[in-house]
Amino acid sequence: MTFQRFIALTILLIPIFTAGYGIKLMRDTLFSILNWPYASHYLQFIAGLICFVVGVWLIGGFILHRDRKNNKVGPRFQKK
Repeated sequence: MTFQRFIALTILLIPIFTAGYGIKLMRDTLFSILNWPYASHYLQFIAGLICFVVGVWLIGGFILHRDRKNNKVGPRFQKK
């Protein structure tokens, strides 16, 4: 059981790092630091925004799925 929890934690860290990288890209854009794979600041900011939104969306989806499974959500969020 412990190894399964370790793998679940490792999988959960991927979207956390993705969201953190997105925040870093957006912060670098605000301070006019252009990173290598991006051609312009606009492209870098958009990539950071996408990384941040995807990371938060995956974490939120995981929490919602877990709470639905344990019947801890309100009637608004329950599946029909």
